[in-house]
Amino acid sequence: MARIVVVEDETSLRADLVEYLAACGHAVAGCGDGGALDAALSRQAADIVILDVNLPGEDGFSIAKRLREQSEVGIIMLTARGVNVDRVVGLEIGADVYLVKPIELRELEAQVRTLARRLKVTPATQAAAGPVTVASPIPGGWLYDQVAWALIAPGGGVLKLTANERVFVNLLVEQPGEPVSRADIFRALGKREWDVGDRSVDSMVRRLRSKGEEMLGHPLPIEAVHGTGYAFAAPVTVR
Repeated sequence: MARIVVVEDETSLRADLVEYLAACGHAVAGCGDGGALDAALSRQAADIVILDVNLPGEDGFSIAKRLREQSEVGIIMLTARGVNVDRVVGLEIGADVYLVKPIELRELEAQVRTLARRLKVTPATQAAAGPVTVASPIPGGWLYDQVAWALIAPGGGVLKLTANERVFVNLLVEQPGEPVSRADIFRALGKREWDVGDRSVDSMVRRLRSKGEEMLGHPLPIEAVHGTGYAFAAPVTVR
């Protein structure tokens, strides 16, 4: 069971989502805008926020961005738009899943269950108790868990990844030590081609490094390669 907040300004759709997910065994609350979401989260922490993009006042992208800056809550974004750039923006700011309306309720619940399983890598108590540690299978080496979307440090610290971070790390750990070009990273993230003026990848890497130092207590072995892109500069096992 997951603790879920549905943020949707369309009253009938919000009621349908809350009712269906509750019937599936989840603890669900409904909100109509960002202010109501903040109030709900101040009363009770959530595992997953299902967030409409087109909301009155503060839009879903802005809400998702500040949620991601403040916590590791799971974020599922809903939108009536099918434009690929909206999906890319949603994922870049930290959304875990992006679904286009009309929503198939069974698909939404399946995404909730999958995301809830993955989020168990980092328990809700982590912020207060410090980094989660697990046994590292290779002394002195890193582990990348594809199923859990997580990097596990040699000391056992666990760093959970967002959707875009997962795509990025996937590329780097395929050949540790070998640089991956910005063009390849852009294509993997759903962009048409590398734009020298687009710094979104560099911003994502800065956020990932900062999160890594905060959660693990030491820098990630992700290095910029001048004129090329990025490389994972340490031994790593993929499972």
